[in-house]
Amino acid sequence: MADPKHTQPRTGEYRTGSDPRTLRDALGCFATGVTVVTCFDSDRRPFGITANSFTSVSLEPPLLLVCIHKMAASARALTSASHFAVNVLQTGQQPASIRFSTRDEDRFGPSDWSPGEFGAPVLGNSLSVFECERHAVHDGGDHHLLVGHVLKASFDPSLDPLLFFRGRYRRLHFD
Repeated sequence: MADPKHTQPRTGEYRTGSDPRTLRDALGCFATGVTVVTCFDSDRRPFGITANSFTSVSLEPPLLLVCIHKMAASARALTSASHFAVNVLQTGQQPASIRFSTRDEDRFGPSDWSPGEFGAPVLGNSLSVFECERHAVHDGGDHHLLVGHVLKASFDPSLDPLLFFRGRYRRLHFD
């Protein structure tokens, strides 16, 4: 009998009109880092959400992109804020990733954070932080494509990234 911990992931093929879960499983084969995107709303209340759809767009000018689900509680604040931060999480920040992915009303309460230099909350001890000015917001189906102009980037090369692969948190394994 197969060990349930070592069963092979489901294989399949997605085609337009197929079960969306199959597409999600296929997309889950791309290992990603985990981020928390943060901002202050017009009343100076902090908002944030876990996101793994994040990428560099351009070095000149310095642009990045993060995808925000349109139904997320933080979507309106993030897409209307003039500035936001992308906090790339390290292995010790898995609890923050989980907290910012739930509907918890007090996501910032137990988190180590402070206002960043350019007007967005910055999570302490992150692997890297990109403080951005909103450059553009585009429609992306059920997501907003939030493009930021990077004003400041900081990082700690001694930390390892928190990874997400096939629906689970992972760590790097070096030989």
